[in-house]
Parts: sequence; C-alpha cells; structure tokens
Amino acid sequence: FTDLVLETWDLQCERNGQEHRTAAMGCQQLVVRRGQPFAVTLHFSGRSYEEGVDKLAFNVETGPCPIETSGTKSHFAVTDFPEEGGWSAVVQQQDGDSLSVSLCSPPDARIGRYSLTLETSTGYQGTSCHLGDFVLLFNAWHPEDTVFLRDEDERSEYVLSQEGLIYQGARDYITSTPWNFGQVSGAGTPGTPPGTAGCRGLVPCVSPNTASPSGRSRPHQVAMGQTNRGLVNCNDEDRGVLAGRWDNRYEDGMSPMAWIGSVDILKRWKKFGCQPVKYGQCWVFAAVACTVMRCLGVPSRVVTNYNSAHDTNGNLIIDRYLNETGEEDRRSRDMIWNFHCWVESWMARPDLAPGYDGWQVLDPTPQEKSEGVFCCGPAPVRAVKEGDLQLKYDIPFVFAEVNADVVYWVVRGDGSQKKSTHSSVVGKNISTKSVGRDSREDITHTYKYPEGSEKEREVFEKAEHEKSSLREEDEGLRLRIKLSEGANNGCDFDVLAVVTNNTDAERVCRLMLCARTASYTGTVGPQCGMKDLLNVTLAPRAEQTVPLRILYEKYGENLTQDNLIKVVALLTEYQTGDVVVAVRDVYIQNPEIRIRILGEPMQQRKLVAELSLVNPLAAPLNNCVFVVEGAGLTDGQQIKELEEPVEPQAEAKLRLDFVPRQAGLHKLMVDFESDKLTGVKGYRNVIIAPQPK
Repeated sequence: FTDLVLETWDLQCERNGQEHRTAAMGCQQLVVRRGQPFAVTLHFSGRSYEEGVDKLAFNVETGPCPIETSGTKSHFAVTDFPEEGGWSAVVQQQDGDSLSVSLCSPPDARIGRYSLTLETSTGYQGTSCHLGDFVLLFNAWHPEDTVFLRDEDERSEYVLSQEGLIYQGARDYITSTPWNFGQVSGAGTPGTPPGTAGCRGLVPCVSPNTASPSGRSRPHQVAMGQTNRGLVNCNDEDRGVLAGRWDNRYEDGMSPMAWIGSVDILKRWKKFGCQPVKYGQCWVFAAVACTVMRCLGVPSRVVTNYNSAHDTNGNLIIDRYLNETGEEDRRSRDMIWNFHCWVESWMARPDLAPGYDGWQVLDPTPQEKSEGVFCCGPAPVRAVKEGDLQLKYDIPFVFAEVNADVVYWVVRGDGSQKKSTHSSVVGKNISTKSVGRDSREDITHTYKYPEGSEKEREVFEKAEHEKSSLREEDEGLRLRIKLSEGANNGCDFDVLAVVTNNTDAERVCRLMLCARTASYTGTVGPQCGMKDLLNVTLAPRAEQTVPLRILYEKYGENLTQDNLIKVVALLTEYQTGDVVVAVRDVYIQNPEIRIRILGEPMQQRKLVAELSLVNPLAAPLNNCVFVVEGAGLTDGQQIKELEEPVEPQAEAKLRLDFVPRQAGLHKLMVDFESDKLTGVKGYRNVIIAPQPK
C-alpha cells in the first residue's frame, strides 16, 4: 500500500457549534463542550483509508507545558468503540476518500485552548499534520461534568443567556439595571466570542494550575473560579480587567454607572494590551466575572445583597460611631454597603464533604485578601446558611456579609458612649434575576434561616456568634424612618421619623434628624437636611410622626452617581440617657427612558428605535449622550451625542437605526449620560423573527 496522504480536512465548526450550543460564538473557530462528541472530516489524496492497514491517531495538547500526567496532553488512536475515561476517536462514516471521525473528551478534561494533530501511518511510515486549534468548555448538559445542571430552563438562563438584570437601588426601593453579558456575542466580528476581547482570550488565563497558593490541590472548576474572580480586578498586579474606584471622581475613565455591558469592557481591556479598564464597582466586577464564567460554560448569575456588611476584623459585629448630631465618625473600617453584588456559580465541590455542591459565591470585588489575592470564594451557599465557617473558601467573610450585627455607638461630648444594637438589618432581599422572566427572585432563604427561628439560633451557636437579639436593649422606645412618597430627582420630598412609646409612662426625648448625600458603600457627603427637636414628649402607648423636608436645592449639587441620601435619626431619652438609632437610605429616582421600536422586527431587516427622556431638573442638561447596545441587535455599541442642551421639562430625543443579526428574544439596552443626570438606564425586549428562507 502507498502512504495515506491527508489532503484537506474540515473541523465542522458550524455543525459542531449547533450541536454543542456554541454556534453563536462564530463559525471560524471550533468551540466544543467536554464529554460530548464532535465530528472532524478528513479528505485523503490518492487512495482512501483502509481499516487494518492504516493507523490513525490524534494528539491534543493545552497549556504552556503539556504533559499526560497532568491531563494537558493526550495521544489516542482511532478505534471501533469509544474509550472509557479518556479521549477517544471513532470512525463515524466513510465515503470514498472522505472519512468522518467522532472525537470525544472525557467529562473531566481540562478546559482551555487545545491544539489538534493527526498522525497517519501505513506500515513503518508515518506523518503528522496539525489540523488546528479548538476551545474546550465546561458542559452543564453532561451528567458527569462537575458543573452539570439538571434543569434546561436554568441552563438556558445561566449559561446561554447573553442578557440579564442586575439589582441595585436600596432595600426599600429595589431597581433593576439591564446588562449585556455578551458571553457568546461576536459583537459584529465573525467568529469572535466576546469582542475578541474577551473570553476566548481569557480561556488560557482561567485554565490554571490546580495547585493553590498554599500548595494544596484544588478541583479544576474550583481553581478556575478562583483564578477568574482574581483576574477580573487589578489589585494584585495580574493584568486584571478592571480598576475599582469609589470616590465619585472618574474623569480619567468611565464612571462605573455608565457601563451597560461586559463586551465593551473586555474589548477595551484587550485593545490596550490587557491594561485595567477604568472604572468598576461591585456590580461591574460581578457582571464581567459572570460573563467569563458563562462563556467557559459554568452556570452563573449575579446576586445582590442589600445592607451588606463588610466585617474587617471577623467578629461579626459592624461598629459605627456617631456624634450627638448623628454625624458619622470613621474610626472603624467596618462598613455597611447599601448593596453589594457578587457571582454565584454552580459546581461540584469534591474537595469538601458531601452536601456542599451547587451554588458557590465568587466575589471579584477587591475587598479583603483570600490566600494572598484580593477576592473571595468559592464559598458554598449551603455552608454560609449552615454556619460551617471552617470550610473553604472565605465563608466567614460571606457569613458576615449576610448576618453581622450592627452596633451604633453614640459618642457624647464628654467622651462617654451609648450603644444602639441592630440584629436584623444586614443581609436583606438577596436578589437575582428570575429564570426566563424579567422579574426579581428573592433567594435570601438560601443564605439564612428565618430571623428568630430555632434553626437560626443553632447556626449562630455553631458559628460561635451570640446573636445580639438575645441581649438587645429594651424595646420601650421604637424609632423608624418612612418615606412619605416617591423621591424623584429634581423634586423636594419628605422623610418621616416615626417614634413609638411602648411603655405605660410618658417619655421626654431629644430627636435629631440628619440627611446627607451618600454613596452605595455608605460613605456620606454634605448635609442636605436637618432637624433638632429638644423637647419631644411621648404619651404612653402613643406614636408620633415628625417630618423632615429635603429640598432639591440642598441635595442636587452633591448627589452622587449612586442617587442616594442617607437619613439618620437619633432619639435620646433624657431620664435614662438611652439612645435609639434608625438609618434609612433613600433612593432618588431618575426619569424613565422611553423606548419605541418602529418597523417589523425581523432578522437582517432595518428597525428604528425612538428614545426619549424628560429633563426633570430646573436647569438645562448639557453634553447629553445616548449609548445603545444589544446582543444580536446592534453591531457593538452605538454612541450618539445630542447637539443641543435639553432645557428643563423638555425631552432628550434620538432616532437610531439598527439591523438585528440574530432571531429570538433580545434586549435593546440604553444608557443616558449628561452633566447633571448620569447613569440613567432603560431597556426594551424585542422579539426578532427569523429571516424567511
């Protein structure tokens, strides 16, 4: 027999992409999921393949130093039946000089970019040919994969969906922000998952050595999650994607509030030589990490925890210091963030005892170091709920974020202190987007047992945390803050201090109310409202309401881009000297962006979007910009500047043409920026019909 000569080959990118649910990543690059067969067609010259005469074998390699013992290199022959437990290649079909071969990785193969080489031999003669590269991803559809997720709707939402909602605002006024994850979007570039930027470029970075910094071996999905959560931030000089900033000064970059998707961030990171993109805050870090995890095939979602504790010393108590007028003294590094976002990723945890598989917390926002790196997790949500603080990784930090007590210390002029303890403030309304719907799912019950329940008591005993409610002060006087009506940007509004006397005796008190502009991390700015009542007489078993008017002329100039005002109420009883503290974050609502879609929504057919927004302020809006993007709808990001200022009560208007590329349900996302109104978001769902054949 003459030598078997390979003439051409076809990696069947399009067909394999359809079968592996990776077609949206483009047809120029083979992207497959582990444990699932993929087809390769070989065309020989001169003669066809003869079984028993010709020998065919494949080599696959990944990483800088491929070696078989580490699972980064494999050599396997074409056989009649698939090999169990390793890479395999089986003849599928032979048609003349063409041979179709089905290749399959084991379901625990390392993810990453692989090179694929074919070796052919007839007798003692042999040749090898490099067929190209392919990307191997996790497979949430394979029962033996460590990221297997049983429910198809959940797989569709948490692996394939390119768009979502991230929850922000305040505990008492939850807002949703649209986000373009774009993990499989070519962003207008054929064959390029997230904008070249990103995830394909990140695959080698998040396919790490499984040895931890402490030298212990880690399961691959755990090691990958840890690498990803640290790679997203740049605090460790590791070419991280995002630089964080929280001081409201973003002139040399983009305000964190202006982003509406991960694709633009990853493109910028890649374009400028993997230099950190300025700037991100918690939801941006979490969203980019979610994009990367979904791109790699790991089911992931962004989660928001309201009233999130940052416990720096591990005592599960957040100490806050106030003077007698309600002003904060930053003598403690402990903080209460108005909300905090992290990522949950679904994976097995074979490194732990049974029972801790499932959702794991990964927090890429640089807060505290974990094994020497600024990041947190993966921490099993189940371990957080059960108080198993000794397990890996960083569970005490997450446990504190959702369970810490808050103690307000009121420091008097003579240096003496009185405390007001709050045991049910932290870890509220833990939220994520519902599966298949644009509504909020409350998942607080997955992190903690009901307040005051016997199970909660058991968990705190296990965590060696004496719940402050067991020793809280007498509930004789109760203080809370209410909002009289919606607080709209540009308008005055009232907050109400509601004081209740639950005793049978008359009480005489001093009531102090103070309002300040604030950031979502709890940092406060200038005062925008104050009331000091020196003689509040409370009848027995009575309730009294005291209003505080907050004027736009006071808060408008100093409102941060988080649109928050922090109201502190301080009630001091003269007879005992006891104090009661109440705190409420008021979210200032931006105007709505109205979005109309004109035309027949069909693939490859032009549509028009009409965008409008009313200026609610008493001054003109200058430097107005609409930013529009949508996976499958627009070619990347469309940025349109308005030529004229928008006068008070006038409309900012824009008409935008776009040609949808993909059929199905998509979100057209809009951000509005100006000198006085920033980070205004809106979206419209659009169902695109397929192009007629």
